[in-house]
Amino acid sequence: MRFIMIGGFLGAGKTTTVGRLAKHFQDEGLRVGIVTNDQATDLVDTHTLRSQGFNVGEVAGACFCCNFNELTETSDQLQSDQQPDIILAEPVGSCTDLVATVVRPLQHLHQDQYEVAPYGVILKPSHGKRILSGEQNAGFSPKAAYIFEKQLEEADFVIINRIDQLSSEEIDELNDLLLAKYPDKTVIRMSALTGEGFDDLVDLLDQPIAVGANNMELDYDVYAEGEAELGWLNSSLTITCNEPLELDQLVLDIVEQLRADMADQSAETAHLKTIAMADNQQAVANLVSSDSPAQLSLASYASAKEVNLIVNARVAIDPAVLQEYVMAAVTLCCKQRGATAEFNETQSFRPGRPVPTHRIL
Repeated sequence: MRFIMIGGFLGAGKTTTVGRLAKHFQDEGLRVGIVTNDQATDLVDTHTLRSQGFNVGEVAGACFCCNFNELTETSDQLQSDQQPDIILAEPVGSCTDLVATVVRPLQHLHQDQYEVAPYGVILKPSHGKRILSGEQNAGFSPKAAYIFEKQLEEADFVIINRIDQLSSEEIDELNDLLLAKYPDKTVIRMSALTGEGFDDLVDLLDQPIAVGANNMELDYDVYAEGEAELGWLNSSLTITCNEPLELDQLVLDIVEQLRADMADQSAETAHLKTIAMADNQQAVANLVSSDSPAQLSLASYASAKEVNLIVNARVAIDPAVLQEYVMAAVTLCCKQRGATAEFNETQSFRPGRPVPTHRIL
């Protein structure tokens, strides 16, 4: 099987890119399996990809590097279910060192099973410009920004995403900032949403370039401390109302309320995503940074009296405080509609220190 992993920081556009790649390969007559990854259960990305008809396995509870055996077991399960030609893997957006802990272990320990494609990392423009230009107000602390930069450093190639939202001058500036720091890096420009530049990504994945060739030094103390600065929350709940609720407006209002609340707390948002599900319909809204608006990324155009909702939030704030704000925002949006929310399960925490299963330098 071909193993294609697409990395990038939280909110970079990995899920949209993986979904577009999956459809492309399926249209070519290939069977595709997808593996998503999170530090906890109830991942919006998994539900989003499954709603598009893809066969998706999930590695939950730790990143790929710290749960390598479950990654290969999940891939094996997908293989026994449908014998995919291609596995698309989406790692946790706060992780780095994936070449040493995932790519090379696959190449050395499972070389008879996987053909590993070049490792691409998506550059998130909203935080990328601030971090790469060394702005004082980069949104995150230097330790969290360290992870962002290390992700780019280890990549075989970098994708500047969301070019549909940027001017040509802004795209050129990002490209110049990248090459100033990583002069030998291959850079492509793409919009995962519209498909502009997508053919360049497909072509690059087929290029006979050295895979996982970028050796880098990594301070695991800084890495662990930077990752632990993020409050992590996954919450699942059920919303009921006597009158039908518009799913699209509901998720958008919840994310917008949280955007305002986090701004009041001066808490930088890495990624915030909400999915509402009812009667086989899904609506998704997300926020990718504190200085960008909430967006409806998947419209359902549906209404329902009972809605299953999942909130995933990664914000530079104490997780207990984040949980209070999430519950308050959901409750407020429900009250405005005469609806009630029953929280089923909420996991809020700071990620623990990464302890890779394998690390091959």
